Amino acid sequence: MHLPDGSLSVPIWVAGDVLAGCALALSARRATGQLDDHRVVLMGVMGAFVFAAQMINFPLPGGTSGHMLGAVLLGVLLGPALSTVIMFCVLLVQSLLFQDGGLTVLGPNLINMGLVGCWGGWALVHLATRGKVSAWRRDVAVFAACLLAVEAGALLTGLSLWASGNAPLGPVLMTMGGVHALVGVVEGLVTVATLRFLWAARPDLRAAWEGLS
Repeated sequence: MHLPDGSLSVPIWVAGDVLAGCALALSARRATGQLDDHRVVLMGVMGAFVFAAQMINFPLPGGTSGHMLGAVLLGVLLGPALSTVIMFCVLLVQSLLFQDGGLTVLGPNLINMGLVGCWGGWALVHLATRGKVSAWRRDVAVFAACLLAVEAGALLTGLSLWASGNAPLGPVLMTMGGVHALVGVVEGLVTVATLRFLWAARPDLRAAWEGLS
């Protein structure tokens, strides 16, 4: 889903950079008050996990690629603000060191792969698990959030390519949406399994989430 430099028209990537920059600034400001030693360590570990997961990708038409995101996983574990900062760092390092995603389109990439899942996915799970809910209902909410976040990000990527005049609307949406439907299913299953493992090993992480829900 990484967009490379030159894949979007100047107005599209400038608008994306401005919007993502504002969202990142607000997230960073909010995240400052949430940092402690425990969360800093967790941010580093989960950032490395997401970085590794995103490096396993395959090329798609239009110069983009398909892969897992990890945004919903970060959002549930750390909240939307901290997870947005982590996703930005991951995307920046990938762009600078591995040329996986362009610098000019860093904003659109953050929107598609980070903000949609970190904020939208987190909100969906938060609303669906308010109060006392069963583990089954929580798992379904997490799975649905992952699937929807991946699909939404893929479709936004396709729309930006079309709006830039670099891909026909129908084929790019079918390709991005179709491939990432499968990616979303896999991501949902992996995210549910990862959360179950972490919450079983670290009950304090689950208690922190339940305290917010």
